[in-house]
Amino acid sequence: MHSLKRFGPRTWAQCNSMIKAFIIKGSPQKAVHGYKAILLHGTFKPDHRTLSLILEACKVSEDIILATALHSRAFRTGFGSHLCVANLLFSVYLTCSCLSEAHKLFDEMPEWCIDDPFFANLMISGYFRIGRGETATMLFRKMSVRDIVTWNSMISGHVKNLQPQIAIELFGEMVAMGFEPDGFTFSTVLSACARVGSLHHGEWLHCLMSAAKSRVEMNYILNAALIDMYSKCGRVEKSLRIFQLVPRLHVSIWNSMISGLAINGHGSHALKLFDEMEKEQIVPDQVTFVSLLNGCSHCGLVEEGRWVFDVMQRIYNLKPLVEHYGSLVDLLTRAGQLEEAYSTIKSMPMEPDLIIWRTLLSGCRIHQQQPQLAEIAASKISGHGGSGSGDYVLLSNIYSLLDRRRSAEMIWETMRKKKVRKEHGLSWVEIDGRIFNFKSGGLRSHPDSKAISHVLSCLMEKLKAAGFVPVTSMVVMDVLEEEKEENLNGHSERLAVAYIVSKTTTMARDDHEGKEIRVSKNLRTCVDCHCWLKMVSTVLSRVIIVRDRVRFHRFENGRCSCGDYW
Repeated sequence: MHSLKRFGPRTWAQCNSMIKAFIIKGSPQKAVHGYKAILLHGTFKPDHRTLSLILEACKVSEDIILATALHSRAFRTGFGSHLCVANLLFSVYLTCSCLSEAHKLFDEMPEWCIDDPFFANLMISGYFRIGRGETATMLFRKMSVRDIVTWNSMISGHVKNLQPQIAIELFGEMVAMGFEPDGFTFSTVLSACARVGSLHHGEWLHCLMSAAKSRVEMNYILNAALIDMYSKCGRVEKSLRIFQLVPRLHVSIWNSMISGLAINGHGSHALKLFDEMEKEQIVPDQVTFVSLLNGCSHCGLVEEGRWVFDVMQRIYNLKPLVEHYGSLVDLLTRAGQLEEAYSTIKSMPMEPDLIIWRTLLSGCRIHQQQPQLAEIAASKISGHGGSGSGDYVLLSNIYSLLDRRRSAEMIWETMRKKKVRKEHGLSWVEIDGRIFNFKSGGLRSHPDSKAISHVLSCLMEKLKAAGFVPVTSMVVMDVLEEEKEENLNGHSERLAVAYIVSKTTTMARDDHEGKEIRVSKNLRTCVDCHCWLKMVSTVLSRVIIVRDRVRFHRFENGRCSCGDYW
């Protein structure tokens, strides 16, 4: 009773005003306390406005227990059908990461969303957060009213769920329906283009952004996204032109450019840009140094990498994160400094993650040495709950290269027993704005299998005549040499290259894109495919650009931009 007197109001309208005042003043706990005091008094019954206000307080204070109780009260009293109550209930569950409760709420009241884009947008975002992208799409298709937030929620949801191709298609649909993209739309779709290496769509976006300058501010976020997109599509020279033209007051612009130079194998240029950055008094951050270390790693700049690692601590007082240690270990393993890499791992002030141990394992495979370190790394990976297909394959490849065939076969036997499937290599190419996907070993199921097979056979005949010898040492299967070659010939990037050749050589195209072959893939390019691509660039007199999981490779006249260092 004392609490009620102190709280003061005598009607629920007054109660609502008081609760709202507490929330505005940043005292959600007082709002909840007053609400509970009045409930104990039993004189008034809360309405949907009261429930909405208290749910707002729950959201701010992340009081999931009270929110759950309010959920029950709302449905008992019939207020659960009010959009404002449902909206806030959903928001509280998302804020408190109670995705199962949010999921249950979706299923209880699916009709909420159809004619209310604001609430539907929240639901779409929620579905993507709990991994129900298909349900989000179904809801999206049912909506009679959509706004720009609806489209942005769908596009960003697919990008975050590693479906950039669908995001790009949705953007095209959005523009065709007359919706005007905003800055968030552009930055999100640019990231999707960067992820799949879709230069065609990226350039289209750039044109749309230029046309929309009067209503969309070209801020540092969009400029950085543009630089990143062109860099990841292999057009680092275009990225540099944009970098020189835009305001460079924000560190993100510099980070995008340094990162772009790094992944394209221009480590020395990235270091020069860092010098320029310091002269312009732009303070680097953690991301800057990760990009610099990666640039050194891709170019074998070991001493420079050590210097970068020292400068970030000594000059800028930045404590290295696990990502910096990972980049340093990557630098050392690529350079063959496996013992130093292992010592660096052991000296880390934090627990090394799976990526670091996999980096060491990969280094052992690249340099065909230190099988004992490889076994240590494999053991650590297993202890961390890893040992995915890639880890087993790496260790198997090391044994194969060291001619320890029985050990390699035992790895594959272990995989079979544990039912671990090897991750398929995937590649994708873009022709006339359409993206085509290819899977290693998936030639037979491809609709153009005959044409691809014919091109591959013709290319192999020409390559062997030019002196090409397939690197079959890592094919563990106990089969004839011809079958090993056939296995290698089914790698996804080869299928992709052959497909482009089959399509473009029949067209009377003399422009730049007709001559250049562009491929993106999900895994690191193997040694045999790297050799194959170098020779194919000579035989076809065409530039081949491959973006693998590690970096860009530009094959031209029998050489690769990586200098065979990747």
